[in-house]
Amino acid sequence: MAETVRAGGQCQCLLLILLLFYRLLYETPDALKPLRSDVSMMAPWLAPIVWNGTYNIKILNAQFRQRDVRIGLTVFAIKKYTVFVPTFIETAEKYFMVGHKVNYYVFTDRVIDIPIMELAEGRRLIVRRVPTYQRWQEVSMRRMEMLRDHSSRQFMDEVDYLVCVDVDMRFSDEVGVEILSELFGTLHPGMYGVSREGYTYERNPQSEAYIPLDEGDFYYAGGYFGGNMEEVYKLTNFCHNAMMKDKAKNIEAIWHDESYLNKYFLYHKPTKILSPEYLWDNRFGIPKFLKRRRFVAVPKNHNEIRN
Repeated sequence: MAETVRAGGQCQCLLLILLLFYRLLYETPDALKPLRSDVSMMAPWLAPIVWNGTYNIKILNAQFRQRDVRIGLTVFAIKKYTVFVPTFIETAEKYFMVGHKVNYYVFTDRVIDIPIMELAEGRRLIVRRVPTYQRWQEVSMRRMEMLRDHSSRQFMDEVDYLVCVDVDMRFSDEVGVEILSELFGTLHPGMYGVSREGYTYERNPQSEAYIPLDEGDFYYAGGYFGGNMEEVYKLTNFCHNAMMKDKAKNIEAIWHDESYLNKYFLYHKPTKILSPEYLWDNRFGIPKFLKRRRFVAVPKNHNEIRN
C-alpha cells in the first residue's frame, strides 16, 4: 500500500514538472502601447507587417508545434547558380525555421553539382532536375510554372507551407514561423518608402501584368513569397497563365515573374507582409528602421553568373 502511494506521488510530481516545462511565461500584452512607433505594422486590409519587436517567437513556436507543421523552402539553381547552394543551405540550417520540420527543394539543371549536406533531424534536401533555358529571363519566368506543377503533384502531400526564395542569398539572422500565413509577400528593399508612382510595375496596358499609375499598395519582391499550398498554387497558376498570354502577344513584362506577382497581390491581398528585414541588399546601407538583416544578397557579378 505504501509503495502504491509513493508511486502515485511520483507521478503527480512528474506531471507538475511537465506542466511547468510547457508553460509559457511572458509579459502581459499592452493594448494601448504600440510595439513599434517608427514603422507601419498593419496594411489597410488588416494584414500585419512583420518587423523585429512586433511578435513573441516563443508563443508562435508553441502554436505551430501544436500543429506539427511542415515547411518547404524552394530555390532554383540553374546553370552557374549552383555555386550558391552550399552557403544557402548552411546558413538556412543555422537560422531558418530552427526546430521545425523543413524540406529544402532545389530545382536545378545540374544535379551533379548539388553537394550532399549534413542536415539537422527532421530536415531533408530534395533535388529536382528541371529544364534549362538559354535566357536568364526565361529561367526566371518559368519558375512559376514549375512551382505550380510541383504544388499540385508533390508539395501538397509533403508540406503545409511553402516559402519561395532566391538562391543567391544567405541567411544572416533568425527567420521563423512568424513569416507563415495563408499568403505572404515581402516588401522590396529597393522600393521601400518610394511613392506609388515610382513603383516599377508593368505599365504596358496590353500586358497581363499591367498596373495603372493610380493603383497599387506596395511593391513586392519576386524573390521571397509563399503561403499554404492552396494559395501558392493559385498565385503561381495565375502568374504562369498570365505570362503565357503575354508571350503569345510577344510581350515580356519589365521585371518578368516579379511583375506578375505584383499584379496578383494587387487583387489578391497577402494576409501577411514581410518587412525589408527579410530581404535585404547591403548595397542599400543600413537605415535606422532596419533592426535586423535576416536574409541578404550575396555579392556577385550578375553578368558573369547569368551568362
